[in-house]
Amino acid sequence: MKVLQVVPELSAGGVERTTIEIAQALTDAGHEAHVASAGGRLESELAAAGGILHRLPVDTKNPFKAAKNAKRLGKLIDDLGIDIVHARSRAPALSCERAVKGRDVKYVTTYHGIYNAKSKLKGWYNAGMTRSDAIIANSEFTRDHIVKTHGTDAGRITVIPRGVDMARFDPQTVSKARISQQRKAWDLPGLSPCVLLPGRLTAWKGQEVAIRALPGFKDAVLVLLGDAQGREDYVSGLWDLARELGVDNRLRIPGHSSDMAEAYAASDVVLSCSTDPEAFGRVAAEAQAMGKWVIASDHGGAKETVIDSETGARVTPGDANALTMALQAGPGQAFSPAKSRAHIAAKFSDRAMKAAVLQLYDTVLRKRQ
Repeated sequence: MKVLQVVPELSAGGVERTTIEIAQALTDAGHEAHVASAGGRLESELAAAGGILHRLPVDTKNPFKAAKNAKRLGKLIDDLGIDIVHARSRAPALSCERAVKGRDVKYVTTYHGIYNAKSKLKGWYNAGMTRSDAIIANSEFTRDHIVKTHGTDAGRITVIPRGVDMARFDPQTVSKARISQQRKAWDLPGLSPCVLLPGRLTAWKGQEVAIRALPGFKDAVLVLLGDAQGREDYVSGLWDLARELGVDNRLRIPGHSSDMAEAYAASDVVLSCSTDPEAFGRVAAEAQAMGKWVIASDHGGAKETVIDSETGARVTPGDANALTMALQAGPGQAFSPAKSRAHIAAKFSDRAMKAAVLQLYDTVLRKRQ
């Protein structure tokens, strides 16, 4: 089997990480794993997983450039003898849809976000993720959104949640020395509680909500861990808000981390307080795998991954007071780090995700014959 995954970039993110995980699964199963992408910081990880990168500017939304990419992808499909093309984002799907037309190749898409559409053109653009032989939704929430928004037959959609690498996200693999080093790097004073909010520094991820909740959680330090991706004005606004509330001395914005297991291990509580629904919410799942108490917004994928009052708390989205109260309350009596990890291992492991995707590939190939 020869599979070509198409993803805009190979930077840090759930889509990119899943691309590499599937490349690894294909390689381990004796198949060929190809990836068309503009590239990024995860290129070396893709190579280590056995994936072969074909550098193409598929991150463009320009329709003229997308047409050129379709021709490039078509040639790649022909030259490599690709069996399955798997588009993982809307921009490359524009090119993939054209590239597969008229070719003896199967086409799979992963609908990984809750895309907004304020015009018919944007709705058509978003629906590109449904114009394929098989659609993967990363949660039941996403599946329901696809059916409601696009009128897609639910039978065409396979729910395959993103998987957590249980070996990578294992608290037993992070030493006390590494935890101490990480806390020192974040300049955490003494035994101050560390509240960790990982994610891109963008408004809908809820960083402002977390800062507004901080005054009510005495002595805690809030770490906003993630890339600004050019949103320097937004970061400046976060510091301005922290100064206004008098908590700037308890705020850290260290940038990107390449070792999230260590970051989770060094924290006391992990937040996933997005104001818009997360289609899945990798942070909440990874943190639970690390045995951490998670406070998540009560919408989207978090309803499926976080068991309220057992593995974490679900709070009203965008409500800083509710978040403060959850921080003050701390873990519930039913919470156990071991049970939290077992919950993710049972339902959201990378092993289950890889097996499900490869099974889907096999199913669509049989329909080709």
